[in-house]
Amino acid sequence: MLISHLGRSPLIDPRAYIAPTATICGDVVVGAGSRIMHGASVVAEGGRIEIGACCIIMENAVVRSTGRHATKIGSHCLVGPHAHLVGCAVEDEVFIATGAAIFHGAHLGKGAEVRINGVVHFRSRLPPGETVPIGWVAVGDPIRILPPDQHEEIWAVQKPLNFPLVAYGFDREDADMIKITTRLSDVLASHKDDDVLS
Repeated sequence: MLISHLGRSPLIDPRAYIAPTATICGDVVVGAGSRIMHGASVVAEGGRIEIGACCIIMENAVVRSTGRHATKIGSHCLVGPHAHLVGCAVEDEVFIATGAAIFHGAHLGKGAEVRINGVVHFRSRLPPGETVPIGWVAVGDPIRILPPDQHEEIWAVQKPLNFPLVAYGFDREDADMIKITTRLSDVLASHKDDDVLS
């Protein structure tokens, strides 16, 4: 399903394939030979999403942008089933496995791998060719790759990066769920005027 959002419509190369149960919404560009498979959602919430040539976005993956964070995926990348990418930059030839999560402002270098259920945290930079092992967490710049049971070490790097400010526009000291959900509700209300194109 192709949907116009905020006056922007998806631009799909005629050599790409969009499964009939996939959703492509807003300012999204899909390159030649790319495949967006069943149940995948590619939703531009203000910032552009660019998907290069010969990318595979597997079933039920989610690729999003925000008004503050565009998303760019290079060519010859694979995004596995149930993976989640938001507001990040992914260079060419990157493998993102099933269930992986890549957050706001993250950058994945050429040929990097994020294996099953791996995480690349917001504002973190994964160098070219680097691998995040199954279930591990990559955080910071320079990157630290830690097992998920190292919460205190992950938090020591993550806390000063100030996720509420990066993702929602509220400093950690001022953020609460009332402010966050009210702002998100206002942003998402813009979908009331979306037009289904096909």
